Amino acid sequence: MSAAPTPAAGQDYKSSLLDTLIRKKVLAFDHTYTLKSGRESPYFFNSSLLHTAPLLRATSSAYASVISSPPFVDDLGKPTFDIIFGPAYKGIPICAAAINELAVRDHLSGTSNWDNVSYSFNRKEAKSHGEGGSIVGAPLMIPKDLQEQTPPKRVVIVDDVITAGTAIREAIEIIKKNGATLVGIVVLLDREELGPGENETRSAIGALQSELPTLLSDQYFPKDEKKRQEVHVRSVLGLHDLIDHLDEKDHENDIKRLKAYREKWGAQ
Repeated sequence: MSAAPTPAAGQDYKSSLLDTLIRKKVLAFDHTYTLKSGRESPYFFNSSLLHTAPLLRATSSAYASVISSPPFVDDLGKPTFDIIFGPAYKGIPICAAAINELAVRDHLSGTSNWDNVSYSFNRKEAKSHGEGGSIVGAPLMIPKDLQEQTPPKRVVIVDDVITAGTAIREAIEIIKKNGATLVGIVVLLDREELGPGENETRSAIGALQSELPTLLSDQYFPKDEKKRQEVHVRSVLGLHDLIDHLDEKDHENDIKRLKAYREKWGAQ
């Protein structure tokens, strides 16, 4: 199982983003790459290169396009969450850049849909001086004196990719510990392939989705059924997008290699 595809409307960001990622060698497929899993992959996604202005602009725009589409907004375009959370470390610039892009879109369209949405991220080590704590940005926890009359903060996690999913799982624990509610997860790339492990039949995202009811047992199965909250997992791009994007005339061999890899390792 892979992340659900984003809505069909406004998909131009995918083509634009892929052009930029390929041109800047963030997505490369010029030879075979050995992954941490030991697999020989015909392509490699190097998220550590996403530090220049054009790349940050392209990725933040793509994240914003996903986050501003259902199920993360209602029929009126209003957000159905309160905080964009970026797990340390790679999620930190993503959450800040994405919310800035949403603010720019509000400004250009003369709307204020995103005025009350904030961002936050975690420190790897809690700060013992100053304001203290492990959360930077918007607090996830409602003050104790307001908890009875104030609903929990609704949170969307953003990250680059899910491999082992460690950062996402840590973020979920932080969100739970602070009494907030996880409503979504958005990653930049879904490799759409089987997770590591000889007997694994799911993708890394599929494995995470299968674990969510356990990780969020109180959220999925609260005593009050009306308070149950679904968690939506979305990806900005998937391997199928890369294959569909490449021009057959210029990349015939690359497409064949990508399809062969998907045939061998692709998750259903």
